[in-house]
Amino acid sequence: MRTLYSKFLLYTILIMIGSTTIGFLIVNTYYHQQMKEENDLKNVAIAEEITEFIESGGDFELTEYLESIGDVGYQLYVVNENREERFYGGEFAYKNIREESVDVVLNGEIYHGMRDQHQETFFTGFFSDELANTVGVPFTYDGERYALFIRPDIRLLFQEVHTLTAGMLIIIAIVSLIAMLAVAKMMISPIKEMTKATKRISEENFHEKLEINRKDEIGRLARSFNRMTDQLMQNDQSRKEFISNVSHDFQSPLQNIMGYAELLGNGPLEEEDRRSYATIIKNETNRLSSLTKQLLLLTTLDQLNTLQKQEFSLTQQLKDCVTTFRWQLENKGISMSLHLDHILYRGDESWLMNVWDNLLTNAIKYNKPNGEIVIEMKENVKEVMVKISDTGVGMREEEIEKIFRRFYRADESRSMEVGGTGLGLAIAYEVVEKHGGEIVVESQQEKGSTFSVHLPKM
Repeated sequence: MRTLYSKFLLYTILIMIGSTTIGFLIVNTYYHQQMKEENDLKNVAIAEEITEFIESGGDFELTEYLESIGDVGYQLYVVNENREERFYGGEFAYKNIREESVDVVLNGEIYHGMRDQHQETFFTGFFSDELANTVGVPFTYDGERYALFIRPDIRLLFQEVHTLTAGMLIIIAIVSLIAMLAVAKMMISPIKEMTKATKRISEENFHEKLEINRKDEIGRLARSFNRMTDQLMQNDQSRKEFISNVSHDFQSPLQNIMGYAELLGNGPLEEEDRRSYATIIKNETNRLSSLTKQLLLLTTLDQLNTLQKQEFSLTQQLKDCVTTFRWQLENKGISMSLHLDHILYRGDESWLMNVWDNLLTNAIKYNKPNGEIVIEMKENVKEVMVKISDTGVGMREEEIEKIFRRFYRADESRSMEVGGTGLGLAIAYEVVEKHGGEIVVESQQEKGSTFSVHLPKM
């Protein structure tokens, strides 16, 4: 079953069928074990009272008397030694009594047809209109032996019917209640497990999983809950790693600043050493400033729900970005080639500027002296593609897989500069992702890298 509704419907039908069957079986057992014999003895006593009155010798006509008994609600079958028979109070639907049973009663014994009636699946045999379903007693009238077979007319059995029906309904109600309580407990049990699991998660215990293997809504909810737990665990680990990385990245420059500041304050220094120490302090201060700015950018980006999209010239934006890096390009002797189509793009202009800024920073930082950077931009029906290629040191395969992680820094020894924060590419990746695009990286060691940014048209 795929849904709780279908399960509930199935359980309800099964409970109805099961409780009704159990009710029938219990009432049937009670009838066969208790009521049959009691009913048989009660009717034997009535028959004996009738025969005692007949044999008392009163002034009455036998036929008239038996007809009066039939009129008050009994069915009678009277047969004499000559097998002359007569019915009173209406004939039986089935005249199926055996000759041997008649002979037994004519010989003075009592016939217990109600008690000895064959077992039936249900107690409906109690109401069967059969001559065999009677009690028989002998009597003598005017010197002739008779056999009287009697049973109450079915119309007089309402009390017994009510008793049996009421008993069956009570049993059905009790069994149904117990079954519904069991079903409710079974359905609620996974919800209790989820409640306990939620409490564990609130205590930052993300390792325990829900073991609920069902295919209904609760099973799907449990699987979603487990996926959420996994995500929360990953987020928790990322948060702890983030705090650890931030602490480390702040601690290292701060220690350098403190150390060189102490050297500057301890006494007279050579002019060259003083300038060197001051330069280091300045660089570390710039590094802290850059790290703080990028952390603020990441925090803003994480909390950003919607981008401020508007149409702007992506071509002009890339040209402006290149202009801001002109002095760095000249210092390293790096040539720049631009192959840009004139493209208007609808996106968040300020955030996309961060993408180009970070990608160009890396292209310059990891490039070789007198190297080259090529920027290409073109569009098709579905997207705009920007490629930034350099002739730098390139990356190993394992580095490519990690470069968009926060605080990950490639091997600084392969760069001509130091002091990166490890956040620039992470910011670029998330900005592009929020625009619905992706960044693809191709790189070979000592040959350079190409970052391809694919932005879907809005």
